[in-house]
Amino acid sequence: MCGITGFIESGSCNQSLEKIVRAMSDVLLHRGPDDGGAWVDESSGIAVAHRRLSILDLSPAGHQPMHSVCGRYVIVFNGEIYNHLEIRQQLEKENLQFAVCSPLGESLLPDDNSPSRQLAVSRDQSSITSSQSQFNWRGHSDTETLLAAFSAWGIEKTLKACVGMFAIALWDREEQMLTLARDHMGEKPLYYGWLADTFIFGSELKALKAHPDFIGDVDRGALTLLLRYNYIPTPYSIYQGIHKLPSGTFLQIQCGRDKLPITNHQSQPIPYWSLAEVAERGQAEPFAGNDDEAIDLLESTLGDAIKGQQLADVPLGAFLSGGIDSSVVAALMQEHSDRPIKTFTIGFDESDYNEAVHAKSVAKHLGTEHTELYLSPQDALDVIPQLPSLYDEPFADSSQIPTFLVAQMARQDVTVALSGDGGDELFGGYNRHTWSRTIRQKTGWVPTSVRQGIGSAMCSISPSAWDAFNSRCGSYLPSRFQTVQMGEKVHKLAGLLNAKDESDLYKRLVSQWFDPASVVIGAGQQSPVGSPPGESLLPDDNSPSWQNEGLLEIEHQMMLMDGLTYLPDDILCKVDRAAMGVSLETRVPMLDHRVVELAWALPLHMKIRNGQGKWLLRQLLYKHVPQLMMDRPKQGFGLPVDVWLRGPLRDWAEALLDESRLEQEGFFNAAVVRQVWQQHLSGENRQFKLWGVLMFQAWLEEQ
Repeated sequence: MCGITGFIESGSCNQSLEKIVRAMSDVLLHRGPDDGGAWVDESSGIAVAHRRLSILDLSPAGHQPMHSVCGRYVIVFNGEIYNHLEIRQQLEKENLQFAVCSPLGESLLPDDNSPSRQLAVSRDQSSITSSQSQFNWRGHSDTETLLAAFSAWGIEKTLKACVGMFAIALWDREEQMLTLARDHMGEKPLYYGWLADTFIFGSELKALKAHPDFIGDVDRGALTLLLRYNYIPTPYSIYQGIHKLPSGTFLQIQCGRDKLPITNHQSQPIPYWSLAEVAERGQAEPFAGNDDEAIDLLESTLGDAIKGQQLADVPLGAFLSGGIDSSVVAALMQEHSDRPIKTFTIGFDESDYNEAVHAKSVAKHLGTEHTELYLSPQDALDVIPQLPSLYDEPFADSSQIPTFLVAQMARQDVTVALSGDGGDELFGGYNRHTWSRTIRQKTGWVPTSVRQGIGSAMCSISPSAWDAFNSRCGSYLPSRFQTVQMGEKVHKLAGLLNAKDESDLYKRLVSQWFDPASVVIGAGQQSPVGSPPGESLLPDDNSPSWQNEGLLEIEHQMMLMDGLTYLPDDILCKVDRAAMGVSLETRVPMLDHRVVELAWALPLHMKIRNGQGKWLLRQLLYKHVPQLMMDRPKQGFGLPVDVWLRGPLRDWAEALLDESRLEQEGFFNAAVVRQVWQQHLSGENRQFKLWGVLMFQAWLEEQ
């Protein structure tokens, strides 16, 4: 795991390119404390830099930036290619022969041999001896393998051949072409954008901010999205003109000082793998075997992924929460290990938030070397001041706090940790997956105009008025209608009644603020990419055909939208920043794209059965852990933030939400925010609305 950054300066520059790019990489030290390097080509105006967390090939042979043997390519790479040894074997099998080069990648051939001629490819030629057809590998790093594959196969074929997680920047010296690429599911981050005539990229926004020309104007449209989802979805970032590269795509920029920027600022990401297409194809031709065959196939496929991800030259372990997903990963890790694996969990004294006791039982049954740490509220509260710098842009999933704490604990013993993330999105683990059909069945028959009228009438009464009614008359209602926080739930239901289609229903199910544009001043001001923020969750060019053609059941549509948005932009972002903040590499075997493709080929009844999600994962787990040990309600990985905001966090929140401060800063409608804050203080739970505002305010304070 590492950090990468760089830029292409199309115009003139009065500063040293190497000095600039090293300053950019220095702020990524936490992502790669073991080594660092930079490479600059003044004639082309390009500079790239790398920070290294050594996992494979700890020798200098793994140093980056790395040059290809043919001399044409220079790479900086963040991530792991788990099948890189198989790729090496395939390259050798194809009998590829490269020109002899020096260790730095500078060709020893005569000057009249251009880079395109330095690569000599020979297939099935009997005149080539066995010794000639073997690669002269300098080390055993996956970076070197990537360079050889790019040289032999090109960009798209190499990316499709890779099994792993990665963010890559590859400079083609012959074509003056920079290629940025991101892994299939978006495990590794990559930001990019333009600063006037300078193209810039990096693993984290703090690297881009270190460039002397960075401006950093807040994108108010992206801020609107933050309030809706509690994260900023791809392709947006909190800054105008700076974007996240979508998962499963690559972007190419061709420019340099010796030529005009051919692509200008209009280059668009090119998909090499599409989750929407995988889902559509898998359900068009679903797995036809029985339950037992499906369990065996999942165990084999996921087991292979886990076995491959246990490859490391440093200590390795696993997060174990005690839930289905992490327990499956730990069980299969132990299955493939000849000694006890290391597992880690954290616990809290609040029973509603504590799964440590369950994790301990699973660890004991599996025979792992288990470490647990019970944390006080103060331990968690101490993390909050670190969140703005840890996450670079406002990020408001409060489980970021325990995620950071468990990563911090694990880093004391290991450098790599596997996690169970992805199981919910692939196998139907969230309530919205199991409830969506019921919602549609009970409301879909009502004409749209009638539903919207009822919803508008329900919303015309404020949540506080509904709550007041509930406190006076709730005891007289039938038990099934008795509820706490009635106002919030009535407004949520009203929003669902107004849903136009499945995509709109999903957006309403996951929204924290239903109308965030009424909270953000100037909400219509946003970067000109994708669809208008706050209007459509998915960019126009990613809108899959299944939305209109009924190719996927509604449960699968909910799962797919999670996989396209919530998974990469919330879950994976949360884990990456929390772990890399303490220089810990995390690996997510559920998101091996071969596992993903298998999951999407499974029929719905193998995921959701009798109203319960993750059926197939559960059956696999029961082969390793007794069912009675696992049958309990899902708890999640949260904290009692709602209580803390009325207690130990009240002064901190009050300062950030001060009315005069909000008015002076000019981002939020102060009256609306203050009203919600007062509702929370009075006992109504407004945690999820407030946390997004507070995370932006804390981030803004640090800028």
